[in-house]
Amino acid sequence: RSVLSQMEPPTNPGDGPGELELTVDNVESALYQLYFDPDMERKNVAQKWLTQAQGSAQAWQFCWALLSPDKIPEVQFFGASTLHTKISHHWSDLPTDQHESLRMQLLSHILYFSSGPKMVLTRLCVALASMALNLIPQAWSQPVADMVRAFQPQRPDSEGGSAAEASQDPHAHCLALLELLTVLPEEFQSGRLAQVRRTQLREALAGEWKVVCPMLRQLLQSQDSSNQVKDKVLRCLSSWVRLDVPLGESHELVQDCFTELSNPELFDTAVETIVNAISQPDCQRYVDALVKLMPLVLGLHDQLRKAAQGGDMETSHGICRIAVAMGETHSRILLEQVDHWQEYLALVNMILYCTGIPGHYPVSETTSSLTLTFWYTLQDDILSFDEEKQAVYLQVYRPVYFQLVDVLLHKSHYPSQEEYTSWSSDDKEQFRIYRVDISDTLMYVYEMLGAELLSNLYDRLGRHLMDPQQSAIWQDTEALLFGFQSIAETIDVNYSDVIPGLIGLIPRINISNIMLADTVMYTIGSLAEWLADHPVMLGGILPMVLQGLAKAELSVSSVSTLKRICRECRHDLGPYAQDILTVSQVHISQCMWLMQALGFLLSALPVDEILGRLHSLITPHIQRLDTLAHREPDPTNKQSIIHILGMLSSLFTTLDINRQADGSEGAASPRLTASQSTQNPVVVVLQQVFTLIQTILGKWLDDSDVVEAVCGVFDKSVRTLLHDFGPMVAQLSEMLGQIYSTFPQASALDLARQMVHIFAGEEHHFSNIKSLTEMLTSATLTIFQQGNAPKFLFLFLLFYCLDMISTFDNNFILFCPGILSLKFPETPTVKAASLFFTELLPRSKDVPSLGENFDCEGRMKTRWTTEEYPPAVGGGSPRSLAEHFSEVLLSLNRHCPALLSQWLKETLQTPGFPSAQVSSEQKHTFSQQLLREQSNKRRVKEIVKEFSLLCRGLQGSGYSEY
Repeated sequence: RSVLSQMEPPTNPGDGPGELELTVDNVESALYQLYFDPDMERKNVAQKWLTQAQGSAQAWQFCWALLSPDKIPEVQFFGASTLHTKISHHWSDLPTDQHESLRMQLLSHILYFSSGPKMVLTRLCVALASMALNLIPQAWSQPVADMVRAFQPQRPDSEGGSAAEASQDPHAHCLALLELLTVLPEEFQSGRLAQVRRTQLREALAGEWKVVCPMLRQLLQSQDSSNQVKDKVLRCLSSWVRLDVPLGESHELVQDCFTELSNPELFDTAVETIVNAISQPDCQRYVDALVKLMPLVLGLHDQLRKAAQGGDMETSHGICRIAVAMGETHSRILLEQVDHWQEYLALVNMILYCTGIPGHYPVSETTSSLTLTFWYTLQDDILSFDEEKQAVYLQVYRPVYFQLVDVLLHKSHYPSQEEYTSWSSDDKEQFRIYRVDISDTLMYVYEMLGAELLSNLYDRLGRHLMDPQQSAIWQDTEALLFGFQSIAETIDVNYSDVIPGLIGLIPRINISNIMLADTVMYTIGSLAEWLADHPVMLGGILPMVLQGLAKAELSVSSVSTLKRICRECRHDLGPYAQDILTVSQVHISQCMWLMQALGFLLSALPVDEILGRLHSLITPHIQRLDTLAHREPDPTNKQSIIHILGMLSSLFTTLDINRQADGSEGAASPRLTASQSTQNPVVVVLQQVFTLIQTILGKWLDDSDVVEAVCGVFDKSVRTLLHDFGPMVAQLSEMLGQIYSTFPQASALDLARQMVHIFAGEEHHFSNIKSLTEMLTSATLTIFQQGNAPKFLFLFLLFYCLDMISTFDNNFILFCPGILSLKFPETPTVKAASLFFTELLPRSKDVPSLGENFDCEGRMKTRWTTEEYPPAVGGGSPRSLAEHFSEVLLSLNRHCPALLSQWLKETLQTPGFPSAQVSSEQKHTFSQQLLREQSNKRRVKEIVKEFSLLCRGLQGSGYSEY
């Protein structure tokens, strides 16, 4: 069936279904082409034509022919879908006097298709549900009762004719009715409705629950109901509870659902239904109903225990979901039922059992992770009571939380090395994330248990390490340290009296196991701030960290820990500096983080020692870089060069001799005297290697990766040193200008932006910065002329959004790239251009050269922000960009209102501009609305959006809502 070979792509929506005549045969042919033609282009043409056909007036008629019994299911499905489309989107097209006829036809066809195909039945039910939502409550006051009557199997269907008589299976009718009742609330939830109408419908449907609920309960209790019927009953209840139907009216039906948990075929559906029913926040209004459900939840404990012990993960998972839904959603309400405190305590212990369920997550159990948020919720609710009530609850639940800590530490245990090796990488990653969640939970639990928790962990660790038999079980040691680390990572433990003892115990740990050694390292790192206050303890800990550097498997944890120690304790590391540098130099090529650690270390040494230590540290790498710089470019040399430059960048990120002696980061100490600060060590090194770097650029200038690495060295240095970088400004400005002019690179622009931001206001650097910006501007305009602008222009405009705008006299040259950038479809580019102008326009009155340029450039700018091409508000660009254009127009109106009024009048009077879709009146309205708004950004965005839709011919269409 290739009748669509003559078909053209659809024209505008609403113009009819294209060139091909809309007949049932042609629709059916298009469906065959859509489903069975292997040519994707022809499939797409068919799909577009069919979508257009669904929107046509004839669709009300041809959909019934497509539902004929002799059609294939795919054709019938399209007929049913078309009915739903017409009812849900074109309801107003149907005369009122045809509503009853349509309803009877739909009921008749649902009865006919009650035996299948299922996909056709469901779409017909959705269509009838959509119709009901259009008529409730005024035109159809009792839809559910009418539907139930219509599906009574003994009722002869005089309206439906032979179609209805074709299916007289009571079981199929029952399933069809349940399907219809299930999709009715779902259609309500998914429909786009005004708030008033949504509220009206919700109330009407809630009233219908009084009819639905008894029927569902009768079917669920009936011995004659098949599993298939009961499954549909459960799904129907699940659908209705999302409407917040009162639990007080349905708790008996929810209780009946618990019976089905013993039926393996219905278990999953019953769990889902119960969880949905008791998870609705509105349930909290029905305390009596919740209390009545509690024994049923507790009654599942034996089934849970048997499932867990037998390895039945599905059953244990489902029961856990029910327990957690009850406990977590209603914890505060149930806590307040003091007459039932023992029942809730039993539920909490049931959830605790789920937390500690046997097996290793995620390989042999997946249930325990479901419970972790419950412990947050319960704790928050307990701590939210007044002090008197808190004391009572804490007396009951603190012992439970101590048990929880034991359970969580046990669940965090690694399996044996052999078993862990057999796990997939995905299982290992899930286990890692699971341990992070446990860590967060332990940190939270500390708020309830306080210092007693740390004392408990310390006592256990001490007993464990003193017993050779126990200490041989490395997982127990690791778990206890993991608990300490989880708390110390985020809680201030500086005043804990057990930390000195812990620091004393750590060197006793045998770290031959890599996973245990990792945790030891991270635990030490979490105590770095404590060590800064107790530097006398460093001598016992540092050797373990330095030993860890020698093991490749510990490179991440040991380097991370050394970095934290060097950052926090740097002023007390003088006696250990040589040992740290000696060990680090052996392993420094393994990890750039190590260079950051050494940067912190060197920063705290006496100034007259730093340069010597620095030379000793980096000279081997500089020599290697010199050798590589004189070799011919190849991939191996490139990676080595980038690696060494990256190491220098990492070092210069943290090497800052002006940090305060108290060790607080980011705060500069009083400036050094001239004699002290004449030669900053980093600047000395950069000056010494500058010629070498120029040699590297001479061979690798066209390689963006190498240029980025070079710029990274200077970028990290200037960000760290700030004004102390001054001696390098002249050399670096010249080099950056040459880089960008010869082979433009984004990394060079970004570095230039940092230079301008820091040094543009310093008189003795002004000429160098001015020369640099003029070179960059000239090179950027050349890029524009070559048509290769967006990425670089994005950075260029951000660069100029700084104080440079008012620094130089001639800003005319900035307008061209700024205005031209608005034609590009890339969001970052347009956003940058908009930011540029919103920064520039407020300065127009203060900087004469700016104001002089506005009148001659303003018309151009207004045109760029309203015309169709280059793409903007007028219709050629993504509508998401209109928000950025509106900001420019608002800024123009705020700072140059008279000129904007003149420009809009001149540009919008052009016929067909910015779009043939808008009339002169609409353009005038847009202009007047825009000129009235000088402060309301939200309103300007709305005005621009509405005008943009008009220019695209989309005003009033469904697209305008997106």
